[in-house]
Amino acid sequence: MFSIFLLVGSTFAQETKIKYANEEFDNYDFIDARKIYLSVVEDGYESAQIFEKLGDTYYFNSEYAKANQWYGKLMEKYPNNIKPEYYYRTAQTLKSVGEYDRSKAMMEKFWKSSPSNMANGQMDNWKSFEELKEHQNKKFKVTNITTDLTGSDFGPSFYGNKIVFASSSINTEGNKVHDWNGLPYLDLFEAEIIENGKLTNVKSLKGDINSPYHESSAVFTKNGKTVYFTRNNFIDGKKKRGKKRLVCLKIYKATKNDDGTWGNVQELPFNDDSYSTAHPALNIEETRLYFSSNRPGSIGESDLWYVDILNANEYGEPINLGPNINTEQRETFPFISDRNTLFFSSDGHLGLGGLDIYKVSSANDIDSGGIVNLGQPINSNQDDFGIIVKENEKLGYFSSNREGNSGSSSDDIYAISENCMPIIYGAITDANTGDPLQGSMVYLLDEDNNIISQLVTESNGNYEFDEDIECEKHYVVRASNDEKDYQPKEQLVTTPEGSMMLQVNIALTPPDCPVYDLGCRLDLQPIYFDFDKHSIRPDAEVELAKILQAMKQHPQLSIHIESHTDSRGNDEYNMQLSNRRANSTLEWLVGHGIDRKRLSSKGYGESQLINNCSNGVNCSEEAHQLNRRSMFIIK
Repeated sequence: MFSIFLLVGSTFAQETKIKYANEEFDNYDFIDARKIYLSVVEDGYESAQIFEKLGDTYYFNSEYAKANQWYGKLMEKYPNNIKPEYYYRTAQTLKSVGEYDRSKAMMEKFWKSSPSNMANGQMDNWKSFEELKEHQNKKFKVTNITTDLTGSDFGPSFYGNKIVFASSSINTEGNKVHDWNGLPYLDLFEAEIIENGKLTNVKSLKGDINSPYHESSAVFTKNGKTVYFTRNNFIDGKKKRGKKRLVCLKIYKATKNDDGTWGNVQELPFNDDSYSTAHPALNIEETRLYFSSNRPGSIGESDLWYVDILNANEYGEPINLGPNINTEQRETFPFISDRNTLFFSSDGHLGLGGLDIYKVSSANDIDSGGIVNLGQPINSNQDDFGIIVKENEKLGYFSSNREGNSGSSSDDIYAISENCMPIIYGAITDANTGDPLQGSMVYLLDEDNNIISQLVTESNGNYEFDEDIECEKHYVVRASNDEKDYQPKEQLVTTPEGSMMLQVNIALTPPDCPVYDLGCRLDLQPIYFDFDKHSIRPDAEVELAKILQAMKQHPQLSIHIESHTDSRGNDEYNMQLSNRRANSTLEWLVGHGIDRKRLSSKGYGESQLINNCSNGVNCSEEAHQLNRRSMFIIK
């Protein structure tokens, strides 16, 4: 009786713990919720829901290896209770720990349980993922510039010749600790970057811009007088919650005072207490504000949106960027470059794991070009996000929580620099006419004669190699055009010190033989017959064997055999003799397995002499021999 009471009491206690943990989870206070879930599991109680929540507390804090452990238990112990999104999250965490084959298998389960466009796209592009996984873009080098800071540092933005970023590393007065990740709340800081890439003269933005809660991801107007930034729902000293008791993110605007401090903080009118609006970005003209939000109308967990800036304090209706950009998962941290390229982060498009950084060539026409994953080393199997670039200055920064950062699973800021990676480009042309040669093969070989890259020229004959090329190295550019039988040609190239464009044009020599003359193209020796004979001699068989092999290797090849004589002898007899010799040549090929339908023959006697050795002209034996020939014409 007493033991039964203890069991009931213990079960009630665990249910109470779980209920409290769920409340903590729904408030995004993941650290406290995690402790409760873990204590429940340690006491011997488990369920699919507990494993889901435990995995999520790590997944949404970007601790993918630990998330994978709990999702793995979910898959193992409750295989019949798996929601589609957990197949997807498990696939993502498996990528992050290098388990790519298992990730693919899990993505197949996601596809079967949720046949969505995103699932289909992930499976269709798995071959592309294999290439993405193996390829390392040597053109770029990334360097951690916040190694001296121990907390979370992310979301850089350009501010004149400085950068501004969010940090929990630097203690500020009244900085509280956030229950979600156990770190101090984020404030905005400005810093100068010295030559070695390190930050110097780091200081908090002054004025009303930083509050006791989170501030992050700012964007400044070109004149430096206005800033849009992300903050918890906090205004006039008060924290506001939405219908679900959540403190959401909002975008605020501040202007610079005459003394250099920031003031006049205003909440933008398209925010709402019930959903988050965050990570602002301006277009080049500063007439449009992009952002990330999970507002109604979103396709996934968060989407990219924009509003038109109508005047200083008036904005258009939020517009969703649509399904070419947004997926069922997270799209966030937009940025528009000085070349109007749209950069953003996502874990819904095909990537290496966690959030990856992508680009679209035109922010004004997002459907015109494909979405490009920036690849390694900018992307990793962890979270990579918040990129900013000045393409014209070859300057960029981004955030990542990849291995080797300053704190466990913390975010750090990385600088992007270009290695010395020249571009070799040029045109392949006809040496006689100068016309471009479409369909030419162009190879780039290293000094050990290994093929590094290859491509086929388009109609303009141009080519360009822009990856895997180093400075002060020897390379060979080799070109050929087998379709038109041009003679191959190669050119030795030594790349200079420093990144630059190196032009290497190659003019291919056209073949000496007419395209239709197979005998010339195979360099056939003269096929001789004994006097007044038409049987095939052994020396002629050697030449015919060349034609035989060509026809075997190219089943589509059909030929016409033409036989000629010299002018000596009766014209009518020479015509009959040449017909017999042409026919005996045809029968030799048929006898060696060539279909008769692929062959035709005709004798021309002495009717097509190639010199002036006609009847009555005194010529040498060598001159007469030039007329005594057989030709093999490609039909």
